[in-house]
Amino acid sequence: MKLVRFGEKGKERPGIWMGDGRILDVRALAFHIEDYNEFFFANHGLEQMKLLLEDPIAKFVDAAGVRLGPPIARPSKIICVGANYADHAKEFGHAVPSEPILFSKATSAINGPFDPIVLPDEAEVVDGEAELAVVIGKTASKVRREDALDHVAGYMALNDVTERVVQKANGQWFRGKGFDTFCPMGPFLVTPDEVAPDNLRVWGKHNGVELQNANSADMMFDVPFLIEYVSLGMTLFPGDVISTGTPSGIGSARDPSVLMREGDVIEIGVEGLGAQRSEVV
Repeated sequence: MKLVRFGEKGKERPGIWMGDGRILDVRALAFHIEDYNEFFFANHGLEQMKLLLEDPIAKFVDAAGVRLGPPIARPSKIICVGANYADHAKEFGHAVPSEPILFSKATSAINGPFDPIVLPDEAEVVDGEAELAVVIGKTASKVRREDALDHVAGYMALNDVTERVVQKANGQWFRGKGFDTFCPMGPFLVTPDEVAPDNLRVWGKHNGVELQNANSADMMFDVPFLIEYVSLGMTLFPGDVISTGTPSGIGSARDPSVLMREGDVIEIGVEGLGAQRSEVV
């Protein structure tokens, strides 16, 4: 299944992307499903979606012209992995890490997959990072690698937009990666029965020019390892996000740099998970 949230920003409704120009309106049929949030994932929400697909009185809306929001409601945390592709670590002048580098993005930075990316007033060096993200489906604490994928609700594309000057100046990455709109998600949350995370093309474009093109198979720390590593000392709740890192080719590491400016169009995507398109304003 491909889960979506559609409608006006801040008032999105949960839906299922049918792939034929229609969106199944979940709340029109199941009033108790408020949103794709922690409660939904923790209480067998995905199993209920399968039943809705078979319901003869299911209600659909025309997908044409409908705004898609981020495919999940605000999670309790967004955990990101730095330098998880060796070539990206090298282009930034970092040593290849022996264990994952973790940081977080502000949940208030979450943005829809086709919403504009808004440059903050102090913006100087801003670019994006195409990433495969994992959404947790059930509480995970001290999960073993071999059981890790049982805790996954699905996968989505995520753009880790970053202001590099602020990132480097603060001595930590949170503020430079946490500005409003700096975390476009989606368009879909794709359930694990439709896609596996270990062999997916990850790509990014700036004004139609491809900057990033790699495969999730190139990650040094794969999804099962990351879930095990993070959950060893930090409980992951349903709906939490782990963004698995970006491949090489980001704009700020190029010579000359390719940076976000007003009017630019930023596209990122992950094979099987859909693509984003964001105008910079």
